Amino acid sequence: MVTASAAHDITASPIALLGRRDVAHPERALRTRELTSVTRGIYARTDEWLLLKPWERYLARVHGAAMRHPDAVFVLESAAALRGAAVIGEPAEVHVVASPATTSRPMGGVRVHTAQRMPQIEEIGGLLVAAPADVAVDIARSRHHAIGMAVASSILRQHPRLSVDELRLVNETRASSRGRRHARWALDRATGIPESTLECLSLVAIEWLGFPQPELQVWVRGASPEDDQRLDFWWPMSRIAGEADGDIKYEGMDAVAVFADRRDRDARLLTKGVSATVHWGWHDVTHVTPLRAALLAGGLRPESPEDTAQLRSLARLFRPLPAGGHRDFIRAPRLR
Repeated sequence: MVTASAAHDITASPIALLGRRDVAHPERALRTRELTSVTRGIYARTDEWLLLKPWERYLARVHGAAMRHPDAVFVLESAAALRGAAVIGEPAEVHVVASPATTSRPMGGVRVHTAQRMPQIEEIGGLLVAAPADVAVDIARSRHHAIGMAVASSILRQHPRLSVDELRLVNETRASSRGRRHARWALDRATGIPESTLECLSLVAIEWLGFPQPELQVWVRGASPEDDQRLDFWWPMSRIAGEADGDIKYEGMDAVAVFADRRDRDARLLTKGVSATVHWGWHDVTHVTPLRAALLAGGLRPESPEDTAQLRSLARLFRPLPAGGHRDFIRAPRLR
């Protein structure tokens, strides 16, 4: 069943995409590197393409696939990208779904999945996209726990009327049990409170490192509303604050000014009873050891043993790839 959705718009391609009819001599433009092939028969200006971040390149590739296959039903990371939900890295394939009579196969960078039960489908901006709950559950069933939790959390933040209980219900009532138990971990921890993917992954890493779970997005009140400060993470028992400082947050800003502002803010928090403020970024979370060291240096102490296996798997997810390589975080399962 296809329903129209007016609540959210499709996330537009980050750059202009060109079809064969838009380019006089595409082969020549590819040879001279004026153009880059986004997907078969779809191109982008190379200078624009090289400026994109991995998840932006993936979104452009999804839009390229939509230009070639306008009737496709997008699922998994592809649906998440079109909806503006979390996409980590640059998945290797664009994902669409077809009826059980179709064979699951790759097709020019597009993976066609078969489905025992078609997901609920919404038409948004002329594209057919799996409904938010189906996107969250499908990814939670077939991806690494950290990715499942981050995607489900971003979808809950986008759709305040959608609850964790509804996601659990979709997972538990699916006809197929494949991935059901696996999905429970991510869905049980999903929350719409974190404001970024880095914050979600930080929560996962903090749990696996054995540290107590923090409160999220807590306000520390000052003498006036202008003096109030909001913390990404807060451990009330030890009065320790945590800030997940993503690199994108400071793009285009002067590094000296950024650190001066951060130092001043941390000093103001000290006057409000915060004993220490711990800062970390993407590298610290994805390499795990720096995050552990930062939390310990800030005065936080673990309350349970580390989950070594999960921490190693988290680090493997973000291991550098050769230039031009893609990391697909999926097993390309049959959707059920």
